[in-house]
Amino acid sequence: MATQPSRRGPAIPGRSLPVIDPATGEAFDEAPDQHPDELDAIIGRAHQAWRGWRADPLARTTALLAAADAVEAAGAGLAPLLTREQGKPLAESYAEVARTAARLRYFAVLDPGRRLITDGRPVRSEIRWRPLGPVAAIVPWNFPLQLASAKFAPALAAGNTMVLKPSPFTPLSTRLLGSVLSAALPADVLTIVTGHEPLGARLASHPGIRHVTFTGSAATGRAVAEGAAASLGRVTLELGGNDAAILLEDVDVERIADRLFWAAFRNCGQVCMAVKRVYAPARLHSGVVEALAQRARTAVVGSGLDPGTQLGPVNNAAQLTRVEHYTAQALADGARAAAGGHRLERPGYFYAPTVLTEVPPASPVVTEEQFGPVLPVLPYGSLDEAVAAANDTGFGLGGSVWGTDLDRAEEVAGRLECGTAWINHHAELSLAQPFAGVKDSGVGVAGGMWGLYGNLRPFVVHRPEAA
Repeated sequence: MATQPSRRGPAIPGRSLPVIDPATGEAFDEAPDQHPDELDAIIGRAHQAWRGWRADPLARTTALLAAADAVEAAGAGLAPLLTREQGKPLAESYAEVARTAARLRYFAVLDPGRRLITDGRPVRSEIRWRPLGPVAAIVPWNFPLQLASAKFAPALAAGNTMVLKPSPFTPLSTRLLGSVLSAALPADVLTIVTGHEPLGARLASHPGIRHVTFTGSAATGRAVAEGAAASLGRVTLELGGNDAAILLEDVDVERIADRLFWAAFRNCGQVCMAVKRVYAPARLHSGVVEALAQRARTAVVGSGLDPGTQLGPVNNAAQLTRVEHYTAQALADGARAAAGGHRLERPGYFYAPTVLTEVPPASPVVTEEQFGPVLPVLPYGSLDEAVAAANDTGFGLGGSVWGTDLDRAEEVAGRLECGTAWINHHAELSLAQPFAGVKDSGVGVAGGMWGLYGNLRPFVVHRPEAA
């Protein structure tokens, strides 16, 4: 079975990675800070494991279904550790564990199938599918387990082996997940590595890696793509978003306010496809601001381990500084905080849920991805103006339209320049649907059958109809 380290792993003198509890700002554990030179041997073992793993689809299905059961059974250990290092409420951590198990089950039984091509010639052409080999995944800190499984579940189901690197802010729950999965997977099919840069850069550029999947910033995504290009490796990049929500004139503000608020503030706003800008008709603008601000003022902020907590801390000190900077700049430019607008005076990385109004459209809190519990609400005069403003961004991950007339809302949604558009909700995904962005939001497709094909290459067999 897979040889995975325990949660803490063996001591490595002088090479440890402290892990901070964002609810306290204090280190509570550590993980190995592995050296990039270790990757040669790790990837070599992944290549050896690939020979057996790719050969038996039925055994893969059986192993992945057993892995899903193991993850589900380990929820009581995984979820609190995830909350401790990431900060999210415990209920959301349990949901992330459940989603990880569900994704393993979904891909375990997904069959790419075969396809015959007929073009009038007396030749039988059949498209089959083959795995790529050892692949790599680099995962951020906002959804460590869920995003890891979004990468390893289709990759392993396709017959590849994987080396996975979590964020140095959230290594522990991923390492524990690796230990859980080791009970079901053969040795070296999935290997977890942890450490600071240049570990990720070396992994992405390693000549033994055939596909790199990455979720994170556009700047780092470009560096990953450049590294993979050296060995002509394939890349799938999900690079964040600046999703806009457009409210139509016929929207029922009170009816949608809760959904809209949590679409922006779930996981403390640290969601790539969260609502990050709201455009409301000028006539309704003040009412929208107040409805959202009232919810921001009453949301319970605290440690994710406390049962009553609705919003936890920002994950790390650098991200908290970013949120503070964007908000302070907006306020200096004339914006007004209808709720929040400041760091909370307590230990840890807590920021008050913030709703901004009177925000200059060119403010970075509008034009860039703030990735925190801050939401600007902007008025618009005409619908064309709102659509143009929503599309006026370098990102194109998702967007949403909110209103009573669903046909009209769908027509407006069709004008958004993004990979997914929702109507009267936001950031809800099925395991079966494709997920991709446009512009600077990424390259390639994850999710569903598209995610499986992204981990395969076609193999065509030509056979004459007669000897």
